Amino acid sequence: MAHQFPHRCLALLLILLAAAAGAGAATPRQLFLVSQAPVTLTNHHGQLLTGNHSVNLLWYGRFTPAQRAVVADFLLSLSAPPAAPASAAAPSVAAWWATTARYHPGAARLTLGRQVLDPSLSLGHRLSEASLAALAARLSPHRGSVAVVVTAPDVLVDGFCLSRCGLHASATSSAAAAAPAAGHGAGAPPAAAARGRGRFAYVWVGNSADQCPGECAWPFHQPSYGPQAPPLVAPNADVGMDGVVINLATLLAGAVTNPYGGGFFQGPAEAPLEAVTACTGVFGAGAYPGYPGQLPVDAATGASYNAVGVAGRRFLLPAMWDPKTSQCSTLV
Repeated sequence: MAHQFPHRCLALLLILLAAAAGAGAATPRQLFLVSQAPVTLTNHHGQLLTGNHSVNLLWYGRFTPAQRAVVADFLLSLSAPPAAPASAAAPSVAAWWATTARYHPGAARLTLGRQVLDPSLSLGHRLSEASLAALAARLSPHRGSVAVVVTAPDVLVDGFCLSRCGLHASATSSAAAAAPAAGHGAGAPPAAAARGRGRFAYVWVGNSADQCPGECAWPFHQPSYGPQAPPLVAPNADVGMDGVVINLATLLAGAVTNPYGGGFFQGPAEAPLEAVTACTGVFGAGAYPGYPGQLPVDAATGASYNAVGVAGRRFLLPAMWDPKTSQCSTLV
């Protein structure tokens, strides 16, 4: 099963807001202030990813060195403080990731592993979910690693843009080349975790720059639905890759806190809300549907961000549900 990615939830909220505005019912801010049902992720007591894990990357299609560096620096930043001290307005990427350690018994330390390039599209221009698992298997995955497949803007993946911006899933090393074991968000049943010896987690995320930036690269592109507020300026000057970082961050958080379908989530296992998807569309304080929240803005470039990583690189990272407060927590 594929992970149903958050842009569908955001699109629905934006549609509702647009309808309400047309009827003169309420402003977006008024709707935001309406009391919402509390978000509570339940621990289903399945296995979480803990300890040291390397994140291995497979670049499917053509990416420039500068584009690959955006993702590589984000992954390096998960376990390392920025080169310069983070200011109060812009905490570190590592501080964002530290929230995952509060998912007992969490604390997965992710580090950048090997990178493999496949610019010639060895499995073709269109990929199925089984194809993604086969690509992940090329990274020699094991239980101490997370395989990440990033597809280029011209690669077509089943369900991409229509229902998802990426997925995280699990497979066994012996079966991965044939088919995925289970998709998450969508989740495998808890029994799958019991069979988890040799199972590894993998992630796929697509660069949506050409196909659907309004769905998978918001807020750096105007949304496909709802109020058309001006988009934010991307901190790395690449709408597609800055969108990839948001989606990769979302999926990695889900992969460590609910890797095999028996971890932390709310709702049905087939379509769960996870660590970050439970907080869709929230990036800063005061966020409401269609508005990402109050964010620092770089005076020189006009770019919006909320986290600083290695070499001072800036990122925009989504809110994450905090088990200690039972609320969606933002960096700023």
